[in-house]
Amino acid sequence: MAARLATVRSSTRRQFAPEQAASPWWRDAVVYQVYLRSFADGNGDGIGDLAGLRARLPYLNWLGVDALWINPHYPSGGADGGYDISDYRAVDPEYGDVADLEALVEDARALGLKVLLDVVPNHTSDQHPWFQAALADPDSPEASRYHFAPASEEPPNNWRSLFGGPAWSRTPDGRWYLHLFAPEQPDLNWRDPAVAEDFERTLRFWLDRGVDGFRVDVAYGLFKDADLRNNPGEYSPTLFGHGPEQAMTWNQPEVHDVWRRWRAVCDEYPGTMLVGEVCLADPAEIALYSRPDEMHQAFSFRLLKSGWSAESFADGVRSALDAFGKVGAPVSWVLGNHDKDRQVTRFGGGEVGDARARAAALLKLALPGSAYIYAGDELGLPQADVPDAAKKDPIFHRSGGERSGRDGCRVPMPWNATPGVGFSPRGSAQPWLPIPADWRRYAVSRQARDDRSMLNLYRQALAVRAEHPALGSGEATVSRRGEVLTVRSTAEGRSVRCVINMGDHPVLVRTAGTLLLSSAPQVTHTSRRSLALPADTAVWIAED
Repeated sequence: MAARLATVRSSTRRQFAPEQAASPWWRDAVVYQVYLRSFADGNGDGIGDLAGLRARLPYLNWLGVDALWINPHYPSGGADGGYDISDYRAVDPEYGDVADLEALVEDARALGLKVLLDVVPNHTSDQHPWFQAALADPDSPEASRYHFAPASEEPPNNWRSLFGGPAWSRTPDGRWYLHLFAPEQPDLNWRDPAVAEDFERTLRFWLDRGVDGFRVDVAYGLFKDADLRNNPGEYSPTLFGHGPEQAMTWNQPEVHDVWRRWRAVCDEYPGTMLVGEVCLADPAEIALYSRPDEMHQAFSFRLLKSGWSAESFADGVRSALDAFGKVGAPVSWVLGNHDKDRQVTRFGGGEVGDARARAAALLKLALPGSAYIYAGDELGLPQADVPDAAKKDPIFHRSGGERSGRDGCRVPMPWNATPGVGFSPRGSAQPWLPIPADWRRYAVSRQARDDRSMLNLYRQALAVRAEHPALGSGEATVSRRGEVLTVRSTAEGRSVRCVINMGDHPVLVRTAGTLLLSSAPQVTHTSRRSLALPADTAVWIAED
């Protein structure tokens, strides 16, 4: 089976022809997330860049994904991994320049790959010219583009930063300003029309350069309670997302008008799209961001935050399919990203975590909708143990080390088995985060030669998905029996079942069809119509 699938060329990827207006490319696309700083270093300074990414585009084509999303590439104050932006219509010189991004888009298009950029509308860098002008003159037009409060002994309210500590800091003249993330990331005041007008110029700037859309950071933010009233509670990391306890800081009704305006901009550029980061507890609230006149997609994070349990995963799948189905939008499935511990570690680590990550990959890629893959998850990378002295994440530093931060999922990609794992050219500077000594075993070059590797499982799964419309599209039903979860998807009159055993013991599974793919090599048939499914294993079965 593995040998046969390995011969399937990446050209089997779904082709998104313009005439397919009834099924836009983004509805079932597989999107590969590139944390630019950690993907590939082209110039040897130890930092990933656009030249390095451009050189690795053939790898993404070989893997079989449909699009790539690039984390922020803009000039930045450097306080939060590029999410504190000082110029939205430029490229940070560490990564290249605008011409480099245009060349990347052109090369990606030649390979049939779409390109999404990250846009960050909730806040700027404190180095942004607007904020610098606001600091210099409280009566300046720029000051109204942020949330300032008069000088006083105490902050204006009880709002807390997601990175730890109060959400208010003082300016040199005694005023308070709002930052729901780091102090170097002052929140914008979207009630000032100048903010909306400037962001629409930013969208058009990049769309005119050929990009295919945007991932929108903190899309549930932007507007805050106009009276700055206290929140009734504090955010708990045990929740699936923000809920009523954060009623004054997130999910204000006015935010939906922003996405209607942005959708109108994208409609001027056919084939482009918006996908929002919407971290809310209620899936029905998340789905509202994907109504027909708003964003095209909003991430479903429930599986990203669920423990290894068939009940939890079944609830995550059902609730998302139901909520997004009511607004006619596809679900955007996520199991890993740059803000969360790596799946292998999250699911138990070692062989157990690896097996579970393999099984979860097949589940995600079987579900109707689009699937997002975080760079390195296809290699089975674990969470790296980054020494405290090397950590960059403000979450670690603002919590006084109580929270480990996100550096461990942002360590550079291993490309080959050389001492520097091929991230940078030979003789280059040290990488911006230290790469674990044993990461050569995860290298792309090694896994590409191993039919049973995590990398080849992903490649095989993407090839099979491209051949079977029921994988990634169609109608799905979800059922659970104990720790066995089954998702049956049907499209064009054909059905595929994904069965995943999330328990501790093997189970018998009725095949009644053709075994397309298994996440583990030891799956065996007990008879012509049944197979033994080991613990922590998933299979795809095409029904006859």
